[in-house]
Amino acid sequence: MQLRYSFRMYPNGPQRSALARAFGCSRVVYNDALRARETARAEGAPFPRTGDLSKLLITEAKKTEERVWLGEVSAVVLQQSLRDLDTAYRNFFDSLKGKRPRMGAPRFKSRKDNRQAVRFTANARWKITTGGDLSLPKIGDVRVKWSRSLPSTPATVTVIKDAAGRYFCSFVVETEAHETLPKVTPEVGIDLGLSHFAILSDGTKIESPRFLRRAEKKRKREQRRLSRKAKGSNNRTKARIKVARAHAQVADARREFHHQLSAKLIRENQAVAVEDLAVNGLARTRMAKSVHDAGWSAFVTMLEYKAARYGRTFVRIGRFEPTSQVCSQCGVKDGPKPLGVRVWQCQACAAWLDRDINAAVNVAKAAGLAVSACRARVRPGPVPAQREEAGTHRDGQPTVVGIPALQGGERKSKLPDLRRAPRPAADHGRLRDARRRGS
Repeated sequence: MQLRYSFRMYPNGPQRSALARAFGCSRVVYNDALRARETARAEGAPFPRTGDLSKLLITEAKKTEERVWLGEVSAVVLQQSLRDLDTAYRNFFDSLKGKRPRMGAPRFKSRKDNRQAVRFTANARWKITTGGDLSLPKIGDVRVKWSRSLPSTPATVTVIKDAAGRYFCSFVVETEAHETLPKVTPEVGIDLGLSHFAILSDGTKIESPRFLRRAEKKRKREQRRLSRKAKGSNNRTKARIKVARAHAQVADARREFHHQLSAKLIRENQAVAVEDLAVNGLARTRMAKSVHDAGWSAFVTMLEYKAARYGRTFVRIGRFEPTSQVCSQCGVKDGPKPLGVRVWQCQACAAWLDRDINAAVNVAKAAGLAVSACRARVRPGPVPAQREEAGTHRDGQPTVVGIPALQGGERKSKLPDLRRAPRPAADHGRLRDARRRGS
């Protein structure tokens, strides 16, 4: 399988200027090609091919005064920009045919976009130097912080500048089969939530870090300062970068949490089952901020690709499975429950169940995993005694605890009234007078 590795880059001043030129030239070629195809569609002309666009918008354009600066960057970057446009059109047409989720048509890129990217293929002859720098054509040797080694030689490298002004180099590499982990016995079902990020079928509850909520005070402060800056000023640009950095810190912390938790679950369990949640629908409710803060989709995606990489089993059950309505002990379905009900009692087996753990066990059962519901019960429920067992047995005669056995034809009404008789009103008056006198 193919994996993407991303590393932080630290270009100097001239290298940042060269990267800015590469970003701009790639964007211009992309927009020119998109405009040419939209014009041909409006006029009813045939769809322009990539080869013709490359010759017209790159080779011939470099000879004109308006586009002579295209020669200042690597031609591979410009060619790859046309391939990216082809991919965007292909995805759009596939979505119309139902081969993939619905997506919009390609749109023009703006120079004000906060995220810029260019891609270098093997034809650009980029390389990693012996000193650990990344050598890019017409840019130079850029310093890279290598947090880990690449498993194989990459074919392409993508240079990315994010909204916070940080630079990253991203590599696509092929992984080998020797990374399969040894088999283990446990299998787990996972129920994702908001108060607890993940609840496992073995009873483990993982607290939700709530990175966005914790950083909300700082984000508000920086956003307030940004709103007070004049549009188009340098101070506004600086304030915008501070806001972007605050958001980047939250995103990085959330991603790190997802990576660590997903790696731990894949390493300790042979099979993992999760529920297919309707995140887009939940994001339109009053819990939208908390749903986005949790990042369920990114976490499930990490579980899926790590399971495929390390030889584990990953199962995604349907979103309409009634995991919160079925008792994991006896399997009886007793209908939906409000979100405020966190602990409930099964009316069939009288078991007290934790809502989240019960749902996690049902997720694992629906996926066909061999899990037990031993920890789904909060406490054993009271079971009604049988009629013949409702008392002690003394000399073979059933009796009620604390009350003598009835004799012969005595009726229940003849039993003494053990309840305390009410105190007469006069007694209440004497007690009140005694308290006043202090006696």
